[in-house]
Amino acid sequence: MRPLLGEEEAAAVAEVVRSGWVAQGPRVAEFEGRFAERVQAADAVAVSSCTTGLHLALHVLGVGPGDEVVVPSFSFIATANAVRYCGATPVFADVDPTTGNVTGATVKAVLTPATKAVIVVHQGGVPADVAEVRASIGDVPVVEDAACAAGSTLHGAPVGAGVHLAAWSFHPRKLITTGEGGMVTTDDPELGARLRRLREHGMSMSAAQRHAAKGPVLEDYLETGFNYRMTDIQAAMGLVQLGRLDGIVERRRELAARYHELLAEVPGVRAVTDPAHGTTNYQSFWVLLGDGMPERNAVLAGLAEAGVSARRGIMAAHLEPAYAGDGAPELPVTEHLTARSLILPVHHDLTEDEQQHVVRSLAVAVRA
Repeated sequence: MRPLLGEEEAAAVAEVVRSGWVAQGPRVAEFEGRFAERVQAADAVAVSSCTTGLHLALHVLGVGPGDEVVVPSFSFIATANAVRYCGATPVFADVDPTTGNVTGATVKAVLTPATKAVIVVHQGGVPADVAEVRASIGDVPVVEDAACAAGSTLHGAPVGAGVHLAAWSFHPRKLITTGEGGMVTTDDPELGARLRRLREHGMSMSAAQRHAAKGPVLEDYLETGFNYRMTDIQAAMGLVQLGRLDGIVERRRELAARYHELLAEVPGVRAVTDPAHGTTNYQSFWVLLGDGMPERNAVLAGLAEAGVSARRGIMAAHLEPAYAGDGAPELPVTEHLTARSLILPVHHDLTEDEQQHVVRSLAVAVRA
């Protein structure tokens, strides 16, 4: 992955630096409004990362000690970590073998009376069928981990449209970046106002509001909050990046289509693709190695020898030492996917010759 950055981002950041207002301020507010419009959300609240966004989302749902939150193990470990930040227990659900996402059936199988919320991840940009999950779990609140999903669609609308709570990432591995940074979107403006307070130590008004006031202002601290703010430097970059999003998605889907065409000549390797209920932005282009092929790490080593920078597939959090003491849940699909998948290079400047080299090198490695 390479972020698509240019002179526009550099100029936007320089303008903020010259203004003297580099902390959270007017650029953050503008970025929030533009992002909410893009994903068809009622409100958007910029934060320091998707992880802090997930933590805030669970916090405002009242998740705490003694509660359980259902999460996929087949996700970056931050998804489960956010549950622990609240003092609650992550309960791991298995995933669909084709999409890598949780389903209504996999979530329902691990619900208990202690379940306080469910986190549904749109893994690698592949949209999860959230409506199907909700139909299976009743009134249990859902938080969407949309870290990778900017530009993906679900049932004809952008992922995030009308969602109660969703968290997004702008890490450089995502389609659009602010260096570090994230966003929480919500369908409830009152909840958005509370999220804004919580990201800024629980203050009754922001620093920008205090500085804009005509006279002295004494703020109140209404509840225990956090320091989860985004800077105007980051938001200035984000505004330019957001304007590039449609073009980035279009390009990545072109690259994915070519990968699918080339991989048709490598029998036994299955590539990620659009689910029936939406379209993926191909934030990651992962492939699954068929039975009888070499172990995933051996294939990665073969690709590295050929000059191809591939990576292991999505991790399984329950297999990491940080969660080893929580018992060993039965997650056969998760364990198969994480052991047999790898991620191929995909970025805006990838050429046809480079894609051919990637696939030829993969073909050699899986035959070794």
